[in-house]
Amino acid sequence: MAGHSKWKNIAHKKGKTDAQRAKLFTKLSREIIVAVREGGPDINNNSRLKDVVAKARAGNVPQDNIKRVIEKAAGSSGGANYESISYEGYGPSGVAVIVETMTDNRNRTASDMRHYFDKYGGNLGATGCVSWSFDKKGVLVIDAEIFTDEDKVLEDALECGAEDFSSESGAHEIITAPEDFSAVRDALEARSYTYVSAEVEMVPQNYTILTEPDDVKKMERLLEMLEDNDDVQNVWHNWEM
Repeated sequence: MAGHSKWKNIAHKKGKTDAQRAKLFTKLSREIIVAVREGGPDINNNSRLKDVVAKARAGNVPQDNIKRVIEKAAGSSGGANYESISYEGYGPSGVAVIVETMTDNRNRTASDMRHYFDKYGGNLGATGCVSWSFDKKGVLVIDAEIFTDEDKVLEDALECGAEDFSSESGAHEIITAPEDFSAVRDALEARSYTYVSAEVEMVPQNYTILTEPDDVKKMERLLEMLEDNDDVQNVWHNWEM
């Protein structure tokens, strides 16, 4: 496949701290709440909920925690009303960045995004300014230290409907068309595969290398600030880390 580096971006997060896990659960809880309100609590009849639960499981969120959020969302008609808003812009030296948020206060979130980009050497752009250079793909990351037979994983992935496959840096990456993602994920789960990461992503068509130490520092800080914001669900970028 063409240089996708999701695994490089998440490999160092395998040993997440308790605080990081708690923040991940907070973000996923919002997605679960919205999915339940849109399609109901039955995971078998709500494809969006099923995808979010699979993402949570890949992030090692306990099943009991997931169940409690679903039950709470199903029994509550009030609470915050979240809306999904994407922001696009450039980091230092033109690194393309897409930020997907879920917020109950769009003014607060927009202000935060603008502040982060401005402070760390970038600028927030108009919708569509960078998304044209990304492809929407289903991405399944499997730990190669657990599933060691690369040929077997490749064979199973293709039989289950994957469109691309690569193996490097201790991980197998399986790529699907967005509309095939859930089916491929479920088919591989039926063959006892587990995932380090499982979600539909924005995959860069090309990557930007930062050579100036100051640019690297600013880009790292920008990503830290974005990922630490509770409104931010996903951050996609084309920095070759």
